[in-house]
Amino acid sequence: MIGLFNECFPPIMDGVSLTVSNLAQRFWQHGEEVAVVTPEVPGLDKSRLPYKVYQYSSFPIPGRPPYRYGLPSLDFKFQKQFASEHFDIFHAHCPFSSGEYALKMARKAGVPVVATFHSKYRDDFMRAVPNKALADYLVGKVVRFYEHVDEVWVPQPSVGETLREYGFKGRFEVVDNGTEFAGRPYSEELKIAAKRELYVDADEPLLLFVGQHIWEKNVKLIIEALAKIKDMPYRAMFVGDGYAREEMTAMAVRLGLTGNDDYRKEKLTFLGSVRSREFMQTIYTAADLFLFPSVYDNAPLVVREAASMHTPSVVARGSNTAEIIQDEVNGFLADNDVNAFANRLRYILERPTLMAWTAIGASKTLVRSWDDIASEVLDRYRHIIDRKQNRLAI
Repeated sequence: MIGLFNECFPPIMDGVSLTVSNLAQRFWQHGEEVAVVTPEVPGLDKSRLPYKVYQYSSFPIPGRPPYRYGLPSLDFKFQKQFASEHFDIFHAHCPFSSGEYALKMARKAGVPVVATFHSKYRDDFMRAVPNKALADYLVGKVVRFYEHVDEVWVPQPSVGETLREYGFKGRFEVVDNGTEFAGRPYSEELKIAAKRELYVDADEPLLLFVGQHIWEKNVKLIIEALAKIKDMPYRAMFVGDGYAREEMTAMAVRLGLTGNDDYRKEKLTFLGSVRSREFMQTIYTAADLFLFPSVYDNAPLVVREAASMHTPSVVARGSNTAEIIQDEVNGFLADNDVNAFANRLRYILERPTLMAWTAIGASKTLVRSWDDIASEVLDRYRHIIDRKQNRLAI
């Protein structure tokens, strides 16, 4: 059996939880036994999933809803359920409670453990505890976790360089992320129909942001840049939730982007969290441009999801995300500055042919199916398991 460990799982919708969910589903479709191990989260209906999910006691993380911190070592019911399974390999997607438990149980059972480095944890630590010495200590703990696993994976090379900056000196392997929307049908007719469903005019460019509503995502830059191009015809939509949502909405009202009595005058709409993946596909299909200037993210799934529905992204020059973007070929680069970002948006919106060209480039170069990724991952698992067993035999 394969064990996938992470600190969150749907209905919490972020890139890592969707990665784990998609891998578990594809492994099951490939005929593999798989179990997800994660903290308890309200709203998860395990009966609707074809694979096993083991949850352990958790409590909300202050200031970071809907995220939770788990206590697997104190949940004896969970431990008994977990001990009843025979695992061949563990894959940790987070170095905290779930990852630490995976490492502990891997040593006990003598099975290999792989760990994927997804996030810029230093940024999270500095926001939660604005003390450099304490943040450095916590980063050191993260590095030690990755030093003790059998193999470290990153979704793209620049993410590995972030781990190097933290002090990690070991080897890492690059394993791509996929998108569940790969291969889905797309046409101009479907785009028009999707816009109609969202009450957007067919000839009105739709600008989209999807992600946690937190300041670290550089959402302030997006909102202020949108305000500077209010004279242009466009509609913008934000999908997601987070601690900064109310402040973001207040900023948009203050800048005249939303809060109008006449819906037709609204430039920006906050849709909140969208759990339906079918509706999420509709939103991506309707969009003409995806706005993602975050320098906080390592390898965001949302850029690839947008690309799969022919929506190119505008990302911050020099960010990890920019590593996969060729300017005006499969997306757009912009300086991390409000005026520069606004001017870049104006330039793109004035050139619909260029936008359509980069949409095709994005769909051809940034999209791989999770089924393809799962096959590659399973092959890697087999080699790691064989290598571990051979070492134990010696």
